Amino acid sequence: MTTARRIATLGGVGYLRPAPGSWGALAAIALAWLLHAIGGFWLVVAATFVMAVIGHRAIQACLPDMTSNDPSEIVVDELVGQWIALWPVSFGAMFAGVPLGALWPGLLTAFIAFRVFDIWKPGPVAYAERLSGARGVMADDIVAGWLAALVVAVIGAVAHLVLI
Repeated sequence: MTTARRIATLGGVGYLRPAPGSWGALAAIALAWLLHAIGGFWLVVAATFVMAVIGHRAIQACLPDMTSNDPSEIVVDELVGQWIALWPVSFGAMFAGVPLGALWPGLLTAFIAFRVFDIWKPGPVAYAERLSGARGVMADDIVAGWLAALVVAVIGAVAHLVLI
């Protein structure tokens, strides 16, 4: 397996069945948890940007050898999108001074919201997916991640207003 394919499939996570995208998103949560424990919210944000660039390049290298425009085994895009969806949770944990796992409802909401937007592909997600090549593979998950982050932030704010 080439380095590009290892990166694009998250070390082979993309070959897990069924639902490789969900496996990729779950792996992303585990890695974000580790990053947050090591360096907090800002490390998660920095890692997201770094992986977006590295992932895009890995996808560019892999696509010519694949038969699909968005092969299911490529899940580095899910990692980036899921990390974006987790930003409000990571920020909230940093702000509250608690471990990321203490905000498990936010983790669960981020996972579900991201997967729903990634699978359903409403409006802007579908538009981003239509971009050509590696840009389209990565862009739809980034947009789905932003939409999921918005859902997480709104639900978190409402939940905290109700609990106070």
